[in-house]
Amino acid sequence: MSTWYQKIWQEVARPVLRRPPRVQFAAICTRDTPNGPEVLLITSRDTGRWVIPKGWPINGKDGAETAQHEAWEEAGVQPDHLDRTSIGHFSYDKVMDDGSSIPVHTNVYRIRVKGLAENYPEAGQRDRRWFPPQQAAELVREPELSALLQQL
Repeated sequence: MSTWYQKIWQEVARPVLRRPPRVQFAAICTRDTPNGPEVLLITSRDTGRWVIPKGWPINGKDGAETAQHEAWEEAGVQPDHLDRTSIGHFSYDKVMDDGSSIPVHTNVYRIRVKGLAENYPEAGQRDRRWFPPQQAAELVREPELSALLQQL
């Protein structure tokens, strides 16, 4: 291997390939109905695919608090109860604005929902809809998230 290729490998390619995943926090928002539990899914703003509320860490908030904050901003969730212990995690590749992607490890917290606000920060930017857990599991793209939803 030439010196130029070795330098590119050592300084660019290898660090990118070995980069540890970034961390996000997410909320699986649920409610009880006479027909069983339901899960709130929202659409992503860019592709319109079904996702759960999630976001980057917020200074001064732990993972559960960050998940609750994201559920409010993205879906208008008014919580009844926030489970402070993560119920699991999933991984995915987040596509950035420049077209690159980065690996993300997402810790998930369950929020039992009291109600949904009509006015919230991202109202009008996303659709939100309740689904039975099995149907929600079929609609999301991430296999590990699908498995978490199937366990509800």
